[in-house]
Amino acid sequence: MSKKGENIYKRKDKRWEARYIKGYDPNGSASYGYCYGKTYREAKEKVERAKAALLINVPSPEQNRRKRFSYYCDEWLRLNKIKVKESTYVKYNTTIEKHIKPKLGGCFIQALSTILVEQFTQELLYEEELAPKTVKDILIVLHSILKYSARQYQGVFPNVEIYYPKDVKKEMRVLTKEEQMRFVQYLLEDMDYCKFGTLLTLLTGMRIGEICALRWENISIKDGIIKITSTMQRLRDFDINRTTKTKIIISDPKSDTSARIIPLSDFAINLCKRFKPLSQTAFVLSGSPYEFIEPRSLQYKMERYTKDCDIEDVHFHTLRHTFATRCVEGGFEIKSLSEILGHSSPQITLERYVHSSLELKRDNMNKVVMVGCL
Repeated sequence: MSKKGENIYKRKDKRWEARYIKGYDPNGSASYGYCYGKTYREAKEKVERAKAALLINVPSPEQNRRKRFSYYCDEWLRLNKIKVKESTYVKYNTTIEKHIKPKLGGCFIQALSTILVEQFTQELLYEEELAPKTVKDILIVLHSILKYSARQYQGVFPNVEIYYPKDVKKEMRVLTKEEQMRFVQYLLEDMDYCKFGTLLTLLTGMRIGEICALRWENISIKDGIIKITSTMQRLRDFDINRTTKTKIIISDPKSDTSARIIPLSDFAINLCKRFKPLSQTAFVLSGSPYEFIEPRSLQYKMERYTKDCDIEDVHFHTLRHTFATRCVEGGFEIKSLSEILGHSSPQITLERYVHSSLELKRDNMNKVVMVGCL
């Protein structure tokens, strides 16, 4: 039997046979179509026309079943790249490549089920020991990909239910009043630009990325305000010509409500007067227009500061929680506090950032007048 070219060969009956893949079975096995001709050229022309017809026709259910779930993950990610911020895209990419594709990417669509997703959830929680909040974020991305897949799939898409793990609320660390006093006194001694920026964070509740990106042009001493217009992050670099795996980017704030104006206290205004450099474009944390301190480096400095103050179990975000708690203790109106923190609603402020101290609870209890107890 003589053979020639790409799956084209001469049969015993002297005809030429050309074979091509025309679809796939539900289990992923290829099904073939055949074209025949009196000559090799005729068979090849027929098979090329058959392949071209497949390309212009709507994919059959069998063809869609052949595509594994990783294909839909990649397509969903590609389509969202132009819709979301770079930081969000990096988060999606990491979630898909690190968690979703290794566990579910090899499945055909019809193999997806509620039980399979539940097993995936359990593995994330108990094998990888991820926090419930992290697992919930992964499942939210998975849910979005499943919705996209259902729209693209040319067949009966399986009914997949996702059950999100209960997010156990962890009480956030807040500096006690005594710890806060010690920390403030430490920062005021031999204060440099970085210590100044750290104290300014405690006085305003800014996020770590916001203080790292803050320049003096965003501070108006005359008006007594700070304008939050950007944030700094270290992200994975997808550039093929990159020299490092990650890069620093300064972009728009976390959300629309994160772009905000923060009023300064008289104490904070006086501090700003002391440290304002000649250049308006200088970064607040460095005093230089050309050098900056990134979030990771600032966190390292924070660790040194708190160690010198003998304060344990503290990270930079603790300053934001401490600011919010002190504001509530002082009777700050919640809606205004929510806007200063850059939250989308006062409910987020109350649930995540307000930590009532035992002293405040006791003071409030003493304000309650019980009949017969006077």
